[in-house]
Amino acid sequence: MIPSLEDVSRITVLRIYGRPVSGYTYPCYHGLAERLLDLPVEHRSSLVPRVALQESLGLYDAGKNAGESEDEYLERLARVSRRELASEPGPQADLDLRRFLVLFLGRLLFATRGDAVHCRFLPLLEDLGEVGGYAWGAAFLAHQYNGLSASERQTSTSGFYPFLQFWAYLHLPALGRGDLARPGLVPIERRWDSRRDTRHLVDQLERLQEAIDSHPYLDVIWQPYLGEGSEGQPWLVQARPYFGRSVWLHALNLVLPLNLFLTQHSLGLRQSAVEFPVRDRFTRPGRSFRGLHDTTDWRERAREQIENWERKGNAVKSDATTDDAYLQAYALKYGGMVYKSTRHQVDVAGEIASLRALLHSVMQDRETAQRQAAELRSELEKVRSTGAGGASSSRDAGGSPSLLEARLAGAVLRAEEAQRHLEERERDLRLTTEHAMDLQAQRDQYQG
Repeated sequence: MIPSLEDVSRITVLRIYGRPVSGYTYPCYHGLAERLLDLPVEHRSSLVPRVALQESLGLYDAGKNAGESEDEYLERLARVSRRELASEPGPQADLDLRRFLVLFLGRLLFATRGDAVHCRFLPLLEDLGEVGGYAWGAAFLAHQYNGLSASERQTSTSGFYPFLQFWAYLHLPALGRGDLARPGLVPIERRWDSRRDTRHLVDQLERLQEAIDSHPYLDVIWQPYLGEGSEGQPWLVQARPYFGRSVWLHALNLVLPLNLFLTQHSLGLRQSAVEFPVRDRFTRPGRSFRGLHDTTDWRERAREQIENWERKGNAVKSDATTDDAYLQAYALKYGGMVYKSTRHQVDVAGEIASLRALLHSVMQDRETAQRQAAELRSELEKVRSTGAGGASSSRDAGGSPSLLEARLAGAVLRAEEAQRHLEERERDLRLTTEHAMDLQAQRDQYQG
């Protein structure tokens, strides 16, 4: 299970369709920044000082005050903006808009470590009429993936972390949620108010790691949007063709694959055996934007991947009826190397004990359902036989089934359906338990 384009669209409303965020990257944005932003940029630099950028928008001293509500804060920001920014269309209004977009993109959606703001998206902002046509949401997801794959030795993070917070609220509720202050509101990110944690950051991280390590498998919500409609969300009409597809994501020199075929279960499918992808199949000159020392046109450099985006990638399909083949392939590839974190090894014995307890419970439920279905079938046969002999009013004058017979027939169908469901659940748990035992044997062999 991984964040997807549907998650981005439903949680943030960012546009995930349209032109890929691709174009030129330069070793230095000094001249471009001075021309389009009219702000001082050091020679041979690509960074705009954050303070100068905020001051140009009247936002430097506009931080949230203690005790100020979100609505009050936004209202005050609006007053400041109306006072500081151009009110009529023209060159000054275009200048203000570009400055705001550079700040918004560089410090919020595509935030990087450090205080200065990078100008890498500035070439795409030269023609303001084209800005709205880019798939910024897909670029945002690529940036999130790039931040998540960073070295664990780093002590800070980049990217827009509230997105992952709300994603966890939806998919991993056992980790804890904020206060659901506005249920049903769209976009989804507006439904919760975050709870302030006053504990030391180290304590927070340790508790979060423990919660992730021990998160119950059965508490995972694989498809959180099944009950979500599309009313009041017109953007979903154009976004929906990109849901459930493996596709290449573009954010200038970040060209990353969205491998949804690895998470077929989150699409309501059985997970088929797949070839586990090799990381960084698409070679690019480093992760750091400042690591690009040559002018590069990524529309040419990543032409094949852009064509893939324009075709909307590939639909994820699965003909598998069980997860067996996938679990076997996974155990063979990672069997001796499965860890929940750098501190805690997976308690395979504990997992097996839990699976056996679940299996025993399901077996009891299945036996109960089997008895109930047999009793209902017997009762239905009695009603039908007495009705056929004319000794009962189980059939009316027109020969149609009586109300009692119809109700019994419906109850039998529901009991048989419940029995089939429990039989399938029992079979899956048996297979999962066997795979876990095989995994334990392989790990013991690996370790000993």
